[in-house]
Amino acid sequence: MATKKQKENIIKKYGRKEGDTGSPEVQIALLTKRINELAAHLKKNRKDNHSRRGLLQLVADRHAHLRYLKKKSAKKYGEIRKKVGLK
Repeated sequence: MATKKQKENIIKKYGRKEGDTGSPEVQIALLTKRINELAAHLKKNRKDNHSRRGLLQLVADRHAHLRYLKKKSAKKYGEIRKKVGLK
């Protein structure tokens, strides 16, 4: 789980302005952080099916945010994918 300080750093890095927590860019970055942490957990705990379901929900949520951002601004979509390390 990301600490409050880590979340603040992500919000500063990806936010459009000070205190921006709701923009798609910030949401995608926060979800990516949680997905990476949960994926690492599942590598150690292969039989944790409840966490696996949560991971799938997070991936679907991030995908929805990415689709929305692509529809609104293809330029920002490309930038955020590069920044968070998505293919």
